[in-house]
Amino acid sequence: MSAFATLDDLGDIRGKVALVRVDLNLPMADGAVTDDTRIRASAPTILELADAGAKVLLLAHFGRPGGNRSSVMSLSMVIDAVQDVLGREVMFVPEVAGPVVAQTIGILRPGDIAVLENTRFWPGEEANDGDFAKAIAANGDFYVNDAFSAAHRAHATTEALAHLLPAYAGRSMEAELTALGKALDAPEKPVAAVVGGAKVSSKLGVLKHLVGKVDHLIIGGGMANTFLAARGVAVGKSLCEHDLAATAEEILAAADKAGCTVHLPYDVVVAKEFAANPASLRTCNVHEVAADEMILDIGPAAVEALGDVLKTCRTLVWNGPLGAFEIPPFDAATVALAKTAAALTREGGLVSVAGGGDTVAALNHAGVAGDFTYVSTAGGAFLEWMEGRVLPGVAALERA
Repeated sequence: MSAFATLDDLGDIRGKVALVRVDLNLPMADGAVTDDTRIRASAPTILELADAGAKVLLLAHFGRPGGNRSSVMSLSMVIDAVQDVLGREVMFVPEVAGPVVAQTIGILRPGDIAVLENTRFWPGEEANDGDFAKAIAANGDFYVNDAFSAAHRAHATTEALAHLLPAYAGRSMEAELTALGKALDAPEKPVAAVVGGAKVSSKLGVLKHLVGKVDHLIIGGGMANTFLAARGVAVGKSLCEHDLAATAEEILAAADKAGCTVHLPYDVVVAKEFAANPASLRTCNVHEVAADEMILDIGPAAVEALGDVLKTCRTLVWNGPLGAFEIPPFDAATVALAKTAAALTREGGLVSVAGGGDTVAALNHAGVAGDFTYVSTAGGAFLEWMEGRVLPGVAALERA
């Protein structure tokens, strides 16, 4: 039995009002939504509740209006995209609480869906204000949280509401928590973690937590340069946080103590300028980087060795690319290792969980996102989970 109630625990909800926290913080260009992934993630929950006869009120934030109304951050902007994904008519309500919402509920029929205004238009949202949460709860019969990506925030609609009404995890939240539990809470060993990206400073908490949890820590991206430099390797003009050498040494020492093998590249792809397929492109041993060169990807020999490591593992957690994957050919290592992980997952030998914006983009670019066991669209929440931190939105759902 899970530590939280799910939609399976709901009884007859016909005519009841469901307050459903979703993530509608969508990327926009020229007044139109450019990526509807987050709506699609919550569509199964919304449609299941509507089809069971509930009146479904969607709660979400959009941008950072700082507790003030803003016409360009109104959730009315995303209504068309929500209707397109759900295939249903959706009403927009310019309030989140009070008589306007109560009147709307009177108009709605069982199975109807409405989007309430941007919760962050009210200061009580980000302050996790109890009175604000009570005003919202007054119009609902039960609460569903389907926004894992906002679960690291203790806000009124992610945390306080869960204490005021019967609270349930939506299908997307349930899938996320189940997958994450398999990956780090009770994983099949050996466990590997790939942590990439530009800066060690942004992932210190993750690295410190993971060395005590995983058997293999694969470090890529600009972060690897900081660790190489700490080991005395000259990294030329590469992106590198030289001031974090002592911290890198501490992490390596902690890994050593915990029996975690840290994998740093021993061959690298370098160039004198950061551009697509530059003339100065070459692959070399990590000890042969010239003073005017920068490391932009992990080399093929290292990637092959890392693939062999994954073949010995049963669980993989991945956050961040191995190289500057946005520009070819510096996407090669990320694509190659992602394809290896995907193949091992398809064969049933590996549970693979990945998350974070750049990671999702990299796996989509490699054409393998669909082959991973689970790909989380959450950014901050996924990172905080990797740091071993308690997520307020999740803790609030967990049964007492």
